[in-house]
Amino acid sequence: MPDRLPPLTALRAFDAAARHMSFAKAADELHVTPAALSYQIKSLEEHLGAPLFRRLNRAVELTEAGHALAPGAKDGFQILAAAWRSAERLQDNQTLTVTAGPAFTAKWLAPRLYEFAQAHPEVELRFSASLKMMDFGRDAIDVAIRFGYGPDPGLYSLSLAEEWIAPVMTPELAARYPTPESLAKAPLIVDHSIDFLDPPCDWAAWFKAMNVEFSEGHGPQFSQADHAVDAALAGVGVVLGRRALVVKDVAEGRLVLPFSTALGTGARFRFICPEGSENRPQVKAFRDWMLAEIDKTAAITAALNVISVSKM
Repeated sequence: MPDRLPPLTALRAFDAAARHMSFAKAADELHVTPAALSYQIKSLEEHLGAPLFRRLNRAVELTEAGHALAPGAKDGFQILAAAWRSAERLQDNQTLTVTAGPAFTAKWLAPRLYEFAQAHPEVELRFSASLKMMDFGRDAIDVAIRFGYGPDPGLYSLSLAEEWIAPVMTPELAARYPTPESLAKAPLIVDHSIDFLDPPCDWAAWFKAMNVEFSEGHGPQFSQADHAVDAALAGVGVVLGRRALVVKDVAEGRLVLPFSTALGTGARFRFICPEGSENRPQVKAFRDWMLAEIDKTAAITAALNVISVSKM
């Protein structure tokens, strides 16, 4: 049997008809007449030498050969469409689509976007705040900011600043709990978004680093880091703040770091994009801007004693 593929238009007609199980609906999708679509499928069947559909009175159904072809045809057109979108995006040096987790978007990106817009008015930023692992081609994503350990095989991946956690609170609460011993009696906010860290970076680990006895309390618990930080900003309690999510509030005085000891998480935020696209003008501009913004608060990290949890 010859290995020559049939015409793409005929395969496209079959794919649409197999998805809709209707020649009329497939013709509407492709903006052709039902007769034209039927002709394309008939030519495909002649090319194969076997029917792909059973024509019933008011419906169609796939034959065994049709069932064999349908999944590959669907996947093939999806892959082709994604590749075409990727090729189109490479011609666009003005639009930048970034995905990041909701907490990083709310606490790091959103408060700084005005500065980026002022510095790069030529770039149109679009954001997708999601923890879902996006596909750069299928989801039309240019850059992903992800927190964890990596690795990121086959991708350009740049680790951003050293990530630590430390107790942060309002100045009013800091005055009430001036020592690690007194902090053990404070309302302690629990951020479950970092439960995946190994070894754990939690309240027990921080008090262990301070040589202070600690027993689990009954403070408020949150599944999302930005909600935990918002609670600390409202004076609800003290949170183990992650550097990226609290450093701006610390720099501007809304939250304070009363103690100099922080725990190094071992995990990092990474700037990720398809390999080879890291120097596209808008991607490079965004990366360089992020690094410059991180440098603005580097002195806060420099003033801390960051202890690796793995060495405790």
